[in-house]
Amino acid sequence: MCDSCGCDLTNNPNHNHDHDHGHDPRVIEVHQSLLAANDAIAAQNKVHFEAMGVVAINMISSPGSGKTTLLEKTIERLKGKIRIGVIEGDIETDRDAQRIRAKGVPVIQLTTGGACHLDAAQIHKGLHLLEKEPGGDKLDLLFIENVGNLVCPATFDLGEHQRVVLVSVPEGPDKPAKYPKAFISSQIFIITKTDLLPYFDFPVDEAKADALHLNPRLQVMALSATSGEGFEAWIDYLEKLSGDMITS
Repeated sequence: MCDSCGCDLTNNPNHNHDHDHGHDPRVIEVHQSLLAANDAIAAQNKVHFEAMGVVAINMISSPGSGKTTLLEKTIERLKGKIRIGVIEGDIETDRDAQRIRAKGVPVIQLTTGGACHLDAAQIHKGLHLLEKEPGGDKLDLLFIENVGNLVCPATFDLGEHQRVVLVSVPEGPDKPAKYPKAFISSQIFIITKTDLLPYFDFPVDEAKADALHLNPRLQVMALSATSGEGFEAWIDYLEKLSGDMITS
């Protein structure tokens, strides 16, 4: 996928794909080194978030799951109550940032230029840019909309307090089983686009059961940003998060 996380290190034309040999230990060493460097910056990011008094939420999902729409509706619902900022991650374009900016909150777009995830160093840079935006230095919640991908973003700590994984109804219920790390490493699992349940084969209870089997501590929500169904649980969760930070 990309060379910034080491996930293409085995795409070497000289690599022998026979399965009767051991893996090159250098690949493991490079991967571990990348993650160790990332984790060190992530720890610094968390200190920075807490010094600002902001709760950081890392949102991961496949492309098209509805992350940006969920953010738009969330901003509308919490406007005047909770100060929100957003860091947008995409391989190219600033289209999502334009949508969020139109809602009147500080936002920074990070384009990865091909990398399949955001890393802690990019968030460090993005946070300093966000603080220069009007209102960007006085936030209650910071949403990080990661690159659309359920694989690499699950591996890279950004220093966030909470990780939210989203799966939309049109994607099907098998994502927890296929991409377990995304669910093991998250605190919240949101099933989105529930207004489309009449048109797709998506047994909600099956998806919940698979996710909770992997991570019994997951909080599971099913909602539609379009119809508003199930949205109150999400808003209540965010208000509690923000309130906990203020009182801590």
